[in-house]
Amino acid sequence: MKRKYRNTKVGIVAEYSTPLTVGQQAPSFSLRNTESETVSLADYAGKNVIVYFYPKAATPGCTTEACDFRDNLNSLRSAGYSVLGISPDEPEAISQFAADESLNFPLLSDPDNEVAKAYGSFGEKSFGGNTFVGTLRSTVVVDPTGAISHVEYGVDAQGHVSRLREELGV
Repeated sequence: MKRKYRNTKVGIVAEYSTPLTVGQQAPSFSLRNTESETVSLADYAGKNVIVYFYPKAATPGCTTEACDFRDNLNSLRSAGYSVLGISPDEPEAISQFAADESLNFPLLSDPDNEVAKAYGSFGEKSFGGNTFVGTLRSTVVVDPTGAISHVEYGVDAQGHVSRLREELGV
């Protein structure tokens, strides 16, 4: 079910979707990475994959969260999890972000927010007293069968990976 958001002051009309639930099949996607190569969810078939959405590369919260995944990647991989980060930034911006922060997992570009919408990770949010629509910080874990095994919306960047590892028993 899709909902509409309208902000008549600035003429914005945006569509965003209903959050996903555990047990649903994860929506398929193919997006460009930092090298403008196509990466698909299908590339991870038969594996556990953590797909996390972040609003904008190189901002404080997004940097905190990305570095947290970077610093915990070995333990996540040891437990059988891959990590994919998705934002609306273009490949050039995520490439610079990955280089600046020595990120060791794929970042993907979703400039039209199509994947974020499919995952229920696009909608209304407030920042600095302003309300607007955009990518919502969220995390979806996809199991080897392609089903969602864990989903979290409204993620707090600080300590997110620690909480996720606890939830996943890693």
